[in-house]
Amino acid sequence: MVMDPSEVEFLAEKEMVKIIPNFSLGKVFLIGGDLGPFNPGLPVDVPLWLALNLKQRQRCTIVPPAWLDVEKLEEMRDLERREDAFTPVPSPYYMELTKLLLNHASDNIPKADEIRTLVKDVWDTRVAKLRLSADSFISQMEAHAKLDNLTLMEINTIRTFFLDSLNCMYKLRSNLQPGSSQAQFKDY
Repeated sequence: MVMDPSEVEFLAEKEMVKIIPNFSLGKVFLIGGDLGPFNPGLPVDVPLWLALNLKQRQRCTIVPPAWLDVEKLEEMRDLERREDAFTPVPSPYYMELTKLLLNHASDNIPKADEIRTLVKDVWDTRVAKLRLSADSFISQMEAHAKLDNLTLMEINTIRTFFLDSLNCMYKLRSNLQPGSSQAQFKDY
């Protein structure tokens, strides 16, 4: 089963972000955990979904994550370009968080346009690496792949291709085995 990008985005909305509320409210007790108390001007951690909702209602300012900074993203982009392997990312949902924050709270993010470009550069570099890895994997007829430091969205972009390729390679290898028969490889 392949997850739709909107489903991955839904999972990303559970990530905690810092907000500065402009209202007072005691602790809020939710199934996922307690939030607050909320006091004007005092930072508090909340899930992204709540931060976006409060921002939309002009009830808070969202504090961008520390990694959502031009200098840090330039370092991340340069490191990703230098390394052959996938480098660790600051959040398993870095792409989704960036998209949501820039679409709904760009006024709270300094240099939003530069950040959008840098995150897109990181994404493009990682997807290009993923395609090269997949090509190498298929051409060398490997049996397994190491997918360290990939995000759920990145894995989702290549999942169908990988699974179909593995199935084809399995069928090809099995047919090369002595005594194999076509009848044993039926697609259901």
